[in-house]
Amino acid sequence: MSLSLSLLLLSLSLSTTFASLSLPSASPPPPPPPPLPGRFIKSNPPLSLRRGSPQQYIELTKPLPTDGTTPSCSVTLLRHTFANTAGSPPVASTYSPPTTCPPPWHSVVLEMRASSDGDQYDRVAGVWLDGAEIFRTITAEPDANGGFWTVRKNVTRYDSLLRRSNLTVTVMLENVVDDELTGAYNVDLALLYYQNYISVPSSRDSDHHKLGPKLGLLKEYRSVDFDNRERKLGFIDGELGVESEKLTDSASMYYSTTPADLIIPISNVPKEEGSWFRIEKGSDIGLREIQIPLNTSKAVLEVYVSFHGDDEFWYSNPPDAYIKKNNLTTVRGNGAYREVFVSVDGIFAGSVIPLPVVYTGGVNPLLWEPVVGIGSFNLPTYDFDLTPFLGMLLDGKSHAIGLGVVDSIPFWLVDANLHLWLDQGSSAVQAGVVNTQAPAVEIRRDAKFQHLDGSFKIGALRSSQFSGWVKTSEGNFTTQVFVDFKVKNTVSFKRKGTSKLVQQKVQAQTERRVVSEMGLMLSQKIIKRKYPLKMIAQARPSRLGGGIYLVETNVSHSLTETSDCGAADGASATSSLRNKQFSWGWMMVKDQFVLSGFANMNQTLSSKDEFGCFSRIVRATKGRIIGDLKNFTCP
Repeated sequence: MSLSLSLLLLSLSLSTTFASLSLPSASPPPPPPPPLPGRFIKSNPPLSLRRGSPQQYIELTKPLPTDGTTPSCSVTLLRHTFANTAGSPPVASTYSPPTTCPPPWHSVVLEMRASSDGDQYDRVAGVWLDGAEIFRTITAEPDANGGFWTVRKNVTRYDSLLRRSNLTVTVMLENVVDDELTGAYNVDLALLYYQNYISVPSSRDSDHHKLGPKLGLLKEYRSVDFDNRERKLGFIDGELGVESEKLTDSASMYYSTTPADLIIPISNVPKEEGSWFRIEKGSDIGLREIQIPLNTSKAVLEVYVSFHGDDEFWYSNPPDAYIKKNNLTTVRGNGAYREVFVSVDGIFAGSVIPLPVVYTGGVNPLLWEPVVGIGSFNLPTYDFDLTPFLGMLLDGKSHAIGLGVVDSIPFWLVDANLHLWLDQGSSAVQAGVVNTQAPAVEIRRDAKFQHLDGSFKIGALRSSQFSGWVKTSEGNFTTQVFVDFKVKNTVSFKRKGTSKLVQQKVQAQTERRVVSEMGLMLSQKIIKRKYPLKMIAQARPSRLGGGIYLVETNVSHSLTETSDCGAADGASATSSLRNKQFSWGWMMVKDQFVLSGFANMNQTLSSKDEFGCFSRIVRATKGRIIGDLKNFTCP
């Protein structure tokens, strides 16, 4: 071999060796961090999350007066396994009232028992009776360990529906089952009926019957079966109930909290997507044409609402300018202000800022084991008094009731029930609208950001007034409704957008007055609500690599509600609810799947009403309750 050939072969060998030892070409950039806050799923839990037994989930709520007592009878509404039900029509059954304990009932409770084995997202579910929604819930988010839970809701307000026979019950729960999402939901629905109360003799039993429970001051009935519970709750028959006898019969219907005589669904035409209206954008309006009886003396619209998709965390959405400027692929924008409103023939009739319920798969699903977020299992409804609008509705013609969401993006699910009280002493009443003063919402926005970091502030204020008179067989009464709310919201990004802080404060007050023809204020009810929210979520790449992120989460939210009722004679009644929850933890995630993690939760609930006082303090860690203190004593 010649020298030149040897040098050439050596050169080729060295170049090949050095090429094999040289640095590789630039690797592709790591995947972006998960959206914050996000929706996650616990997939095939590793040792750090395995329990070896199904998880029982609970929501902390004040007890129902019927809890711990035996129902007089029950009716099964539905037993069904919701597996691969996405895109399928609702499951249907037929309802008739029980023959073993016919009406009247003192209370009726809807009970849902649910369970699942396998990985699954949280899902929204609704129950309709003859087209009227009576229950909306978010399922727990189970995993391979399995999970089960029970929810009870007082549905006595739907008494006029519950008395009817051969009604269609429909249940919507869209679920997906595939190779990754293996969990099917087993659901049992039943109605529990309570007849145990017996009438208390009274020298003025007729007046007592009309006014006692309607003011919430004195129980109309007592039950031998309930005596022990009444003592335990500290319930005392109040002297105020006796004083309520001073009120005139003509005012009784306006104090009434008894169930309505008629319920008209304000829902979509039943179809595969269910009976709720699907709101995709701010200009969408769910409309239902209705015609009400001419002897309607009072009207209250009960609204169901839930938020999903790109608006599940609407209170944390940045403005579109931030998304566009940073070339982000997310469409979770349009700012952090949402307002649910109702209309009558296109005229604004009231609005509400919805409670920011965090669903069981939201932010960090480990935070909601075993205690779920406030309102998750029994989503709140919102009442709008439409009595001032009876002057428009009582003409024998059809009228449009509308539902919408300001600034919404896909998607919201809304529908409603119109509860009507009828004047039994007249076939028709006269009514007139006095005032519909509803100035546009005052809203200010302030956005400051540079690249991915910045802050976005929103302040909003709205004050509305509605009044109208109704002349019935019992007299001429004017109903005045005052609705006010104030919102402050701040969304802040730090660390190149990987750390997010959300702070929101909502204060709302609704006042309802009933005034006689002579100008005497017969009744006044004021409801005040506060529901602040603080959420922190930050993500950073894990040392494990492979697109795994460490996400730290902190959620603090609460609901405070007080109700004060008063009458012209000085009679009054109050109630209060305070529910505060603080959760924090971390999780290792890849894409939307939780690989491991840790969470702590503290929650305090206290309530006081005509049934007495209740408080409960719960602490949980690693998916287990480590402290649970209940108290039925009034402070």
